Amino acid sequence: MPGGLVALLDDIAAMAKLSAASLDDVAGAAGRAGAKAAGVVIDDTAVTPTYVTGLSPARELPIIWKIAKGSLRNKLLFLLPAALVLSALAPWAITPILMCGGAFLCFEGAEKILAALTGGHHGEESAAITDAKALEDRQVAGAVRTDLILSGEIMAIALGELTGETLLNQAIALALVAVAITAGVYGLVALIVKMDDIGLHLARKPATRTIGRGLVAAMPRVLSALSVIGTAAMLWVGGGIIVHGLEGFGGAAIPHAIHAVAEGAAAPLGAMAGVARWLIGAIGSALMGIVVGGVIVGLLHLLPRPSEGHPAG
Repeated sequence: MPGGLVALLDDIAAMAKLSAASLDDVAGAAGRAGAKAAGVVIDDTAVTPTYVTGLSPARELPIIWKIAKGSLRNKLLFLLPAALVLSALAPWAITPILMCGGAFLCFEGAEKILAALTGGHHGEESAAITDAKALEDRQVAGAVRTDLILSGEIMAIALGELTGETLLNQAIALALVAVAITAGVYGLVALIVKMDDIGLHLARKPATRTIGRGLVAAMPRVLSALSVIGTAAMLWVGGGIIVHGLEGFGGAAIPHAIHAVAEGAAAPLGAMAGVARWLIGAIGSALMGIVVGGVIVGLLHLLPRPSEGHPAG
């Protein structure tokens, strides 16, 4: 009897160790997958504050909460099952889908650059909506639609890092990535959009007046910097996805050229070689993003717009 109990305890201990190792594997895989999607996360963080610009300050946090719930629903109810089906039935399709998503990011980045250069902007139709609730619903719906694309790219990038895992581990890791990234992105967005209110609160107290005024004065620059960072992240991530994808489709010349330039620039820099290697690679990816995005923008601008159709009658 004691011997059987000892054997049972040994089995339980072995199962506990196996479970712990499995959890460590899942956590490690989720961490790697989340880190790989960091560029898209930066873009998501930079884009979201624009959806509450011009709305009532009292509604900013409720709107962000609505968008966050929509983002989590996108990831867990739609994209996670689709990613698992893709992994099980058509793993070969992951790279082409990633490249399509990368091309979309390049297009978005190139279009933002074009708008900045030409003085064009989007969203004029929002001014025509006078009902506050209708405008809020419209902004939330638009943000959740945009999030679906960015979240799809995040989940696809994460899935690409989980190809060696079991289906169960993939599901757990993707769910962890979805929850962690959503919480991180929208928590940071909430902090950003309320930073001016925090600054005003601090400015009312003599001990923190200077800090508060500094925060209020800095916020326009922070939002402008986020816009630039978001555009750069779109081009860097989108271009990088396409560069890496080309290697699997017989187009290794461009990735090899970027790698050779990065290695050549990094070689004489000693301890800074890793930083230089990464920076040159990121610049090369961003240049690819500008080229791909510019081509797509050019092609789309050549197509007739719906409003340019034949007049009725």
